[in-house]
Amino acid sequence: MRQQLLDRFLRYVQFDTQSNAANGNCPSTPGQMELAKTLQQELLAMGLDKVSLDEHGYLFARLPANTSTKVSSIGFIAHMDTAMDASGANVKPQIIDDYDGGVIELGNNQEQLDPQQYPELARLAGQTLITTDGTTLLGADNKAGIAEIITAMEHLLKHPEIPHGDICIGFTPDEEIGRGAHLFDVEKFGAHWAYTIDGGELGELEFENFNASSAVVTCHGVSVHPGSAKNKLVNSMNIGAKFQALMPEHPTPETTEGYEGFYHLAAITPSIATTELLYILRDFDEQAMAAKKAFMHAKVNELNEQLTRGSVSIEITDSYFNMKEKVEPHMHIIEIAEQAMTNLDVQPKIKPIRGGTDGAQLSFKGLPCPNVFTGGYNFHGIHEYASLDQMEKAVEVIVEICRLTAIREAK
Repeated sequence: MRQQLLDRFLRYVQFDTQSNAANGNCPSTPGQMELAKTLQQELLAMGLDKVSLDEHGYLFARLPANTSTKVSSIGFIAHMDTAMDASGANVKPQIIDDYDGGVIELGNNQEQLDPQQYPELARLAGQTLITTDGTTLLGADNKAGIAEIITAMEHLLKHPEIPHGDICIGFTPDEEIGRGAHLFDVEKFGAHWAYTIDGGELGELEFENFNASSAVVTCHGVSVHPGSAKNKLVNSMNIGAKFQALMPEHPTPETTEGYEGFYHLAAITPSIATTELLYILRDFDEQAMAAKKAFMHAKVNELNEQLTRGSVSIEITDSYFNMKEKVEPHMHIIEIAEQAMTNLDVQPKIKPIRGGTDGAQLSFKGLPCPNVFTGGYNFHGIHEYASLDQMEKAVEVIVEICRLTAIREAK
């Protein structure tokens, strides 16, 4: 299992599947469909049932039940795209066997993984780590999840003595740009509940996530040739700077943790005539999120009152919501995953996701869908890495969830 898991993962990360928010198509990049077609052939060769790939890059398959007793269909989901924050092309993984706990040099470009910067490395001594070469991201988010799900299905096929109901698997496009669940056909998928295999360190089990919104603040100026601009030109970039000066230094991502929400200036599109400031707003509590939206509207009004020339406007759009309210009525889903981890000597770490997954949107589409660890770390950057030992545990947890569901419902 271990070597097959590693081989799969190393194959999958060679596909450049970085999504593109500027492209409205689904999938937003051709590499995602290339990976989907490769996975489709792999699933067919394994002998899985109902393998289907639609024109938008959603790949579904099913492992039929092997029990005579009626058992709930459960699902496992991972996404094929990688984040836009660093390149996903020409990934050159490094394999560190029996990690010694020290500094890991990433290629020849002076990048490194230093335990002083990443203290969690100290807990991984003795494990096999897979890193980048310091020039790209790795793609463990979420190709580790894909490799783990397929390896678990292969294990169940090879071990028919392990009881399970129908197991539905789904691989989605464009999760990193918030669209992964938009065209997901829950009815076609066929599961009563599912788990995204999209978490981080060993033991993570998450069924709470941020409520998420985006705010576009548009600063309106007037462009005039600078040689004849007196009393005519209004530089929208200056207006943008004034608006950002009205925003709080706390809470922001770099000053918050746990259940704390934040404001985050994520991007600026500048010009003389028009400057756009893109903010993301995050909070676990709906009332606190409403207060953040009201605060931003108030700051727009405040700046408009100060300006003698030019103006500011704002548009706020909701992205996804906290899945907690949709999962809590079905807490047996969490109990099964907890028990699976405990049975495998993995300490469950139930904590909120300071972000979102496909599972958040899917939960609101009627498919309760908490999140389980993959063994990956430092997602979205060139310091991303994964523990092969923890990836192997993720495979075992998937198999055990399938077994426990069958046993629980047979009683």
